[in-house]
Amino acid sequence: MSTPQQPGSSTTTIIRTAVNENTDRRDFRGLLRRQLQQSLAFGTLIVLVLFFSIFGRNFLTWNNISGILLATAVIGILALGTTFVIITGGIDLSIGTGMALCAVMTGVFITNFGLPLFVGVIGGILTGVLMGFINGVNITFLRLPPFIATLAMMMIAGGLALVVSGVAPIYFSETPDFQKIALGTLIPGLPNAVLITLVLAIVAYVVLSKTLLGRYTFAIGSNEEAARLSGVNTRRWTILVYMFAGAFTGVAGVIIASRLGSAQPQTGSGYELQAIAAVIIGGTSLLGGRGSILGTVIGALIMSVLVNGLRILSIQPEWQNIVVGVVILIAVFFDSLRNRSRT
Repeated sequence: MSTPQQPGSSTTTIIRTAVNENTDRRDFRGLLRRQLQQSLAFGTLIVLVLFFSIFGRNFLTWNNISGILLATAVIGILALGTTFVIITGGIDLSIGTGMALCAVMTGVFITNFGLPLFVGVIGGILTGVLMGFINGVNITFLRLPPFIATLAMMMIAGGLALVVSGVAPIYFSETPDFQKIALGTLIPGLPNAVLITLVLAIVAYVVLSKTLLGRYTFAIGSNEEAARLSGVNTRRWTILVYMFAGAFTGVAGVIIASRLGSAQPQTGSGYELQAIAAVIIGGTSLLGGRGSILGTVIGALIMSVLVNGLRILSIQPEWQNIVVGVVILIAVFFDSLRNRSRT
């Protein structure tokens, strides 16, 4: 004996099936777009390498490649943290001067206060976490736009870096081991800064794809109100995202101070634009809800290769800035095209 069908059940089944099929198609198209974006970014990287190899003297020497990787370490670490922020639909303009402040605080803890190396490094990283916490609170509780909140933090961090350092570099001459953090070689031929970047990229990938923080990062960026209505404490998770990104800013500060052998209070200007450009080039949407760690790594390599190649070609610094600015415009333009195709 057949079970009687509930009224409208067949219609409901058809609707659910159609919705599921439509969702599957959108997921497939989104995956395809991400793959194409990453392929395009990787292709751009290859073209740049070939171009500078042909027209730039000594571009493919190991010393120059090592310099590119070291530069990528700083930009890449900043970009990894920024990826989380941009996926939520936010922005962080404070990472450049924030990196300088974290470097200065590391110098203060180690050189001025005489704290152990490990404690000083942790203090520098926690400075970045504190900055991220303040940014998150200003954005979530004070309802400040991320652009304004982080712009204010950019100015505050830059000013504090100058005030705390006395407008002078802080040298690590009494702690020679500090430079080994970035320039040492646990793996022969590979600077530690590059190794740290690879480890952080793996950590960022796992967090973004396998944890609640990553899941809620995408949820907030896709539709913050829907996430809130479904029970997600969007304020708390947004603050955690900015704190997580702040930790990456702190690590970048330690790395650049270790690489230079000193904490330069004015170092960091312009790094925020290169990091944001790397994230966008890698396929992360400025509107939020979409992004990948692999794309960000490729984008960071593109920015480092571009800047290094322009220097190899003896392009004047002012023209370098123009080229980087054009690249940022192109990246944002293609991001807007991708967003239009989504709608």
